[in-house]
Amino acid sequence: MEEYKTMNAIDGVKAASCHGEWPYQSWGINQRADALLRLDFGRKVVADRIILYTRADYPHDNWWKQATVVFSDGSEVGLELKKTGEAQEYVFEEREIQWLQLERLIKGEEDGSPFPALVQIEVYGRESE
Repeated sequence: MEEYKTMNAIDGVKAASCHGEWPYQSWGINQRADALLRLDFGRKVVADRIILYTRADYPHDNWWKQATVVFSDGSEVGLELKKTGEAQEYVFEEREIQWLQLERLIKGEEDGSPFPALVQIEVYGRESE
């Protein structure tokens, strides 16, 4: 599997209404059905919340209606996403993890664009004891 840089999705910039030059940065899937984003913390953390910002440069962009978060402990959480560039918050039971993956990204069918993208992913929790 090819690796792509994801630094644009973890830099704190949340501008979602356009794409291209700064501040409109994003992680796109290059039309790949098997695309995934892995966020490795480099240590054990306890996480309980994720906030996603998806790119909303319509009609150029599409959006994901569903995604799955897979955690390093083997558990998973399914997400129902909305067609918006605003924050989408998902709270889940605390998990001690070293990494998580955003995968099984399902595009919305009503938009003809092949270009959904992630602007920002935020994971909240605390250091593991």
